Amino acid sequence: MRKIKLLAIVLTLVMAIGLVTGCAGNKEGADKDGKAAANYPEKPVNMIIAFTAGGSSDVQARIMQKYWNKYVPEQPWVFVYKSGAGGSIGFSEIAKSKPDGYTIGGVNVPHINLQPLGQGAQFGVDQFDYIAQVVNDPQVIVVKKGSQFKSVQEVIDYAKANPDKLKMGIVGTFTGHHLTLLDLQDKTGIKVAQVVYKGAADQNAALLGGELDVMIGNYNDVMRSLDQMTILGIATEEKYEALPDVPTLKELGVDVVSDIRRGFVAPKGIPEESLTFLRDTFEKICNDPDYIKDMEKAGQPHDYMSGADFEKFVMEENERAKELLTKYDLLKK
Repeated sequence: MRKIKLLAIVLTLVMAIGLVTGCAGNKEGADKDGKAAANYPEKPVNMIIAFTAGGSSDVQARIMQKYWNKYVPEQPWVFVYKSGAGGSIGFSEIAKSKPDGYTIGGVNVPHINLQPLGQGAQFGVDQFDYIAQVVNDPQVIVVKKGSQFKSVQEVIDYAKANPDKLKMGIVGTFTGHHLTLLDLQDKTGIKVAQVVYKGAADQNAALLGGELDVMIGNYNDVMRSLDQMTILGIATEEKYEALPDVPTLKELGVDVVSDIRRGFVAPKGIPEESLTFLRDTFEKICNDPDYIKDMEKAGQPHDYMSGADFEKFVMEENERAKELLTKYDLLKK
């Protein structure tokens, strides 16, 4: 009996020691994980830009970089430009990058919806972790100053009288610009000569160089060149505060409303603590009064949306994009 009692005591002591050791191990692991989360990022973060340097996506990211350096001074961004195919090349690069938190990038909506649906692009909206939306950029119809066209109606009248002669520029196919052009043609019955560019900087240079008659652009891209360009109409639901004298297309009897949302994502599956850090930091940046002033000064239509809300918006936009592409018989079979 005494031997049985002694054995029971020994077993109890062994279990107690194991329990204490286990708790110590868990604490050590927790401390290690906490330290890892606290130290992120431990090296520079690659920022992939899917359009040419100098375009609106690049300009916005450069403003954000300034405030990233304010809140995360230890680790800078390294800009990597992967332009072409209306952003598809860069978006694919983000999606296939290692999901370690050290590659993030800018994306445009509806581009990331349209390109997989219409082109079979090598990425899908479910291949990203969403950090934040930062911009809602309305689209505008623009001519070079001194153009023969003084109004949207004059553009429409000319295009109707001269089918496929009006040279109209857009950035990429299966982009917000492309869908706006298709919608414009559908609503007015015009046919134009579509001219496609890799990025906004190239498109702007083409308009100013006389290669184009008209272009569909983003407000931000045009805002920086208003001394050389004239905005004939804007594709917003209501009068745009920053352009009070510019009529909306709806006011002009053309029921076209279109904008391009810009945001930031990471490859799907980055560490949860890294995603939380990125989301929190981007929120701080977007609420910084000086950042907002810099955005306004650059003509960037500041519109913050949290990562979770941005993801929800993109998924809803995906359904709308399917309907649009089906209507134009552009949905990839």
